[in-house]
Amino acid sequence: MIVVLKQNISPENKEHARQFLSRKGFSVREIVGEEETILGAVGKARIDQREVELLPGVDRVIPISKPYKLASRELKKQDTIVPVGRVRIGGNRVVVIAGPCAVESREQIMEAAQAVREGGAVLLRGGAFKPRTSPYSFQGLGEEGLKLLKEAGEKYDLPIVTEIVGTDYADLMNDYVDVFQIGARNMQNFELLKRVGSLGKPVILKRGLSATIEEWLMAAEYLMAHGSDNVILCERGIRTFETYTRNTLDLSAIPVVKKLSHLPVLVDPSHGTGLREKVHPMALAAVAAGADGLMVEVHPHPEQALSDGPQSLLPDQFEKLMRDLQALSPVIEREIERVPVSIASPTVSVNGKSSGKIAFQGMHGAYSERAIVRYFGEEASTLPCPSFRSVFETVLSGQVRFGVVPIENSLAGTIYENIDLLQQYPDITIVGEQKVRIIHNLIGQKGADIAEVRKVFSHPQGLAQCSAFFDRHPEMERVPFYDTAGAVATVSQMNDPQCAAIAGEEAAKTYNMEILQKGIETNPRNYTRFFVVTRSDDPITALRERVNMAAVSFATPDQPGALFACLKVFADNGLNMKKLESRPIEGKPWQYRFFVALEVTDEEVLKKSLTALEPVSDDLRFLGVYESR
Repeated sequence: MIVVLKQNISPENKEHARQFLSRKGFSVREIVGEEETILGAVGKARIDQREVELLPGVDRVIPISKPYKLASRELKKQDTIVPVGRVRIGGNRVVVIAGPCAVESREQIMEAAQAVREGGAVLLRGGAFKPRTSPYSFQGLGEEGLKLLKEAGEKYDLPIVTEIVGTDYADLMNDYVDVFQIGARNMQNFELLKRVGSLGKPVILKRGLSATIEEWLMAAEYLMAHGSDNVILCERGIRTFETYTRNTLDLSAIPVVKKLSHLPVLVDPSHGTGLREKVHPMALAAVAAGADGLMVEVHPHPEQALSDGPQSLLPDQFEKLMRDLQALSPVIEREIERVPVSIASPTVSVNGKSSGKIAFQGMHGAYSERAIVRYFGEEASTLPCPSFRSVFETVLSGQVRFGVVPIENSLAGTIYENIDLLQQYPDITIVGEQKVRIIHNLIGQKGADIAEVRKVFSHPQGLAQCSAFFDRHPEMERVPFYDTAGAVATVSQMNDPQCAAIAGEEAAKTYNMEILQKGIETNPRNYTRFFVVTRSDDPITALRERVNMAAVSFATPDQPGALFACLKVFADNGLNMKKLESRPIEGKPWQYRFFVALEVTDEEVLKKSLTALEPVSDDLRFLGVYESR
């Protein structure tokens, strides 16, 4: 049963309810959701639910109809996110686990680990104990394989996944393994499920060769009932009458299971097809169908593999798959999970907090770089990136700790691309804000005369914001360019006095050019706001001590008054809304999500408001807190 607790329940009453249920023979789990806190009570005991409803602090009791209680979405509405070191499986991210079917030698596993790490995998798979159909097939290296797998994982900063084939191996493997795998043949080995569940580590549970979805979820229930909350399901193909592939990969199971259960779902297209050339398209299809990740076999020399060589990708094929997944993920509003890399770089300090390099879009001398210097100080070390998306990717990968992106210009309005990227990258959070006055200058070759200039290069917004200047100089042709600082760099290489650029003073200094005329923008009240962003798992929640703003995004149900109901939550809690933007939801024509910036004076009021907003909105996202100055 689900015991929903009142929001103001005291710790004493909560403990009283827990002990009451335990005495009645139930196993009790507390689940703290975004909307409410519940006690999940499961077991064979029978009880009149009215006894529970009368307990102090209990709001209501809801029976669970599914036979799988702990795995059911009836018990837990939010998706479970399974942490494995710094990797998180579930939610809005796509996790890729890769490696050979079996550990064969030190050279092989090291080469494979390096290839999958460089390709973008975040966990390393490999079998030390191999259950094989034939007793004469390679059965794995045993404990020696575990040692090699752990060594490779530590060297390339990859948590390891390997299969356990019997209860006798549990204690031995527990010292080596980050994630246990229960193979398809053992999905209903109930004694093994009980033993592995009791270890409390994350478990990947593969679907049995002929198992129904309910049988699969009941196997997960065994793991959860015996102590493992972090269960990850894996569809690896089922046995049918078809013979053209090794198994039939049941991708229709993904949306079915996602509706029935809160547990993350992976797909193994290698075993699902058994054919190397089929892995790539089925992997993309699995992610498009809603899978939370992939388990892919990769071997540096599959023609020499001792196990499952025909279905193992070559390293270059795996790299191609990761590139295609990266292209696909924004379309379905997902992000590819990354393991942060450690890079030694000069550091600066903000309120005593080390920042390292800071990424920005454009070239040295850009307004974004000026925002970095204004925020972090003159000693800041910067990293130019070719696009706004690459700034997010660079921060997400851990190459830098912070990124700075423009969010709004006082004249041109919102930079919608960055609003959308904040939505697409839920593992990126806002921690700071910087306003910069935009002063446009006409920049040309040293010694050039403004009367000679015939072509002016700049970003389209830069050109538009200097329209009055061009009205006075009709002889000058406006040439759009992707970046203001980049326009100065290009003009400097032209060495042509007839060519100039519009950019900031820093760009002129950076490229040793001359300002031919200062302050040519039409409206001097031209400012751009920049957000400072970092990974959500960074311990820094805000870079300034005085936080006075918060950003959230949400969609609304398709019904009259839905947006009003959401905005009323802010009004009822006294939160001043400073910005409201609507953005179309990709793949859902004529449906919109809203970005809201709120003034915050009390953190508890903000938490209370988000709790109240959850039931009247869809897909609520908290984007971060920061100081607006």
